[in-house]
Amino acid sequence: MKNRVLWRRRLFLAAIALLIAAGLFYGFRPQPVAVDLGAATRGPLRVTVEQEGRTRVADRYVISAPVAAYAQRIELEVGDTVQRGAVLARLEPLRAEVLDPRQRAAAEARVAAAQATVNAAEQNAQAARASADFAQKDWERIRKLRAGGFVNQDAEDRAAAEAERSASQLRSAQFAVDTARYDMEAARTALRYAAAPAAAGVKQAIVVRAPVAGRVLKIPRKSEGVVSAGQALMEIGEPRALEVEVDVLSADAVRLQPGIQVEFERWGGDGVLEGVVRMIEPVGFTKLSALGVEEQRVWVIVDFTSPAAAWQQLGDGYRVEASFILWEDSNVLQVPASALFRDGEGWALFVVQQDRAVKRALQVGQRNGLSAQILSGIDEGERVIVHPDDRVRDGVRVAVR
Repeated sequence: MKNRVLWRRRLFLAAIALLIAAGLFYGFRPQPVAVDLGAATRGPLRVTVEQEGRTRVADRYVISAPVAAYAQRIELEVGDTVQRGAVLARLEPLRAEVLDPRQRAAAEARVAAAQATVNAAEQNAQAARASADFAQKDWERIRKLRAGGFVNQDAEDRAAAEAERSASQLRSAQFAVDTARYDMEAARTALRYAAAPAAAGVKQAIVVRAPVAGRVLKIPRKSEGVVSAGQALMEIGEPRALEVEVDVLSADAVRLQPGIQVEFERWGGDGVLEGVVRMIEPVGFTKLSALGVEEQRVWVIVDFTSPAAAWQQLGDGYRVEASFILWEDSNVLQVPASALFRDGEGWALFVVQQDRAVKRALQVGQRNGLSAQILSGIDEGERVIVHPDDRVRDGVRVAVR
């Protein structure tokens, strides 16, 4: 009887020791690291540079006073439509205005300079007309080849876009000729009226006319009063002829080039607008960021390629968000960019195999902020660990968080 009690006590103590040992083993054994998982998938991938921009009228004309005079009150309002040759402002001559020999010589020089500007503008217009005629003929030729099935639709679209661009350049050159002629007329008026003797009791008014048809964009001052020569009276332009100016970091600007496709999102209307880079200005400027850091930025000018009816709600100075498409493909093997980390000179990530993390070296191609193209090192469908911390090592057990 005594031996039986002794054995029971020993069995009880042994059971307690086993439970304690099991608890210690369970408590101190390595626990799986909780991780977030992604996957290697195939799909479209696009690398872009995104910045905010604003629209502006492509051909903007500042109408200025040709001479120092007394301007009558301007009756037009911002937004009014004006035709070419319409009266914009009337200027009364200053009664004490005379020309000494130096002023007369300067006025005659301005007339000569204006004439030279007219000649240069006419030559530019002739060159633009030749380019437009060639582009139109090239488009008609490619359109016939397209009808016969000898070229694809992209070639016809490019020819049509080039014809439209050349026609726009021709119109702009013709506007420049008209403006130069009006500037020459303004210089002649300054010489003729300022040097003319004043007639007793007669006030001759100088009429400032619109060089082109358009709409009034800005009126610096509507009230009558004395204006100096060259002072801006009004700005006119055609709001339907818009372009977009985008200031991008100089480090991003070196990756851009004319002809790159651009998409405009969140501009206020429905759908996505399309455009193409026309020019990257060669001179940068310094701008303070929202954090107060000085940045070197560059202006990039973009032309709309979407139908004009799609963006006619936009006006001068409207905000748009531009995405410059540097590279894109519709079928790319890719992983989340947060799964990658540097491994020596290359890239690597952790894949999950049998609930363990396995380090895998990769060859990475294009990358954007969210995904990275994988050229080799992983197969489609494999699970990868995103945002791996310092607890994740090759061979460690993992569990999905």
